[in-house]
Amino acid sequence: MVRPELVCPAGTPAALRAAVDAGADAVYCGFQNATNARNFAGLNFTLREMQEGVTYAHERGARVLLAVNTFPPAGQTPAWKQAIEDGVRLGVDAIIVADIGVARHVACAYPQQRLHLSVQAGASSPEAIRYYCREFGVKRVVLPRILTVPEIKAIHDEIPCEIEAFIFGNIGMMAEGRCSLTNYATGVSTNMDGVCSPAHAVRYEEDTRRNLTARLGVFTIDRFSCGEQAGYPTICKGRYCAAGRKSPYYAFEEPVSLNLSSLLPDLMRAGVSALKIEGRQRSRAYVHAVVSAYRKAVDDCLAGRPPLLPDLLALTEGHRETRGAFGGRRWR
Repeated sequence: MVRPELVCPAGTPAALRAAVDAGADAVYCGFQNATNARNFAGLNFTLREMQEGVTYAHERGARVLLAVNTFPPAGQTPAWKQAIEDGVRLGVDAIIVADIGVARHVACAYPQQRLHLSVQAGASSPEAIRYYCREFGVKRVVLPRILTVPEIKAIHDEIPCEIEAFIFGNIGMMAEGRCSLTNYATGVSTNMDGVCSPAHAVRYEEDTRRNLTARLGVFTIDRFSCGEQAGYPTICKGRYCAAGRKSPYYAFEEPVSLNLSSLLPDLMRAGVSALKIEGRQRSRAYVHAVVSAYRKAVDDCLAGRPPLLPDLLALTEGHRETRGAFGGRRWR
């Protein structure tokens, strides 16, 4: 069984160090602008921090993957070109892209730079993946979280590049790279501005009974009774009175996190070259705990032992976990 790369989130320099120290083979991160799909205040890296992060990772045998994985608006490509130029100059090991134009720029301007295709590109068929490999020299594709393990195996057998698959963290209900819910509610796009449910658009209001109402822009997305834990304020995971129902319910998707610990051996046998943990918005404590657990689980698989993870339920969204589509079509 080939040793897969454990790819871990680094939303901050502290999280990068935590991931590397916990056993990450690679970390993925982005600059402090709209070129990456986690463009939130307080997250991401300055040029100096990125250089220090690359040095820290390389000195400990880990790789740095730079996310330049949003879609630039027409006529606004300089920021994306600059991010790529800076990444190449700082010595990142790969650049993760989603936009065809950005991929073309990397392939033409920096043909020696390793290129990965972001999950944001939504490439889920052998034909689509082969196109990116042929036209832009893509070396790895991050598959959307809509495929079963047998489907991943079938794709692996028909493409000339590596496969990276998510194994833990957030799982959305929209097609990768196609979510427009936040843009509808706030005017800010997840895929072009890098922000889902921007903090400036979130408001909480408490009534006289201490019930808490969460609003995103002008929309009420949830209401929590006194003593009930408030959920993360995303429009897709809010509760609504809809379809004739008088009581609120999760109309789009219930809060739940992906956890594929039980499928690690199957994913490795299917040809997955890299196992990805989601969570660039999470704390360094979260990163350290999850990366440490999966580092041991992957090593157990490689040694022929059954992977045993400590309880990570407390770190999941809504304190619930799922195998999603990976476990079979019934989830769809």
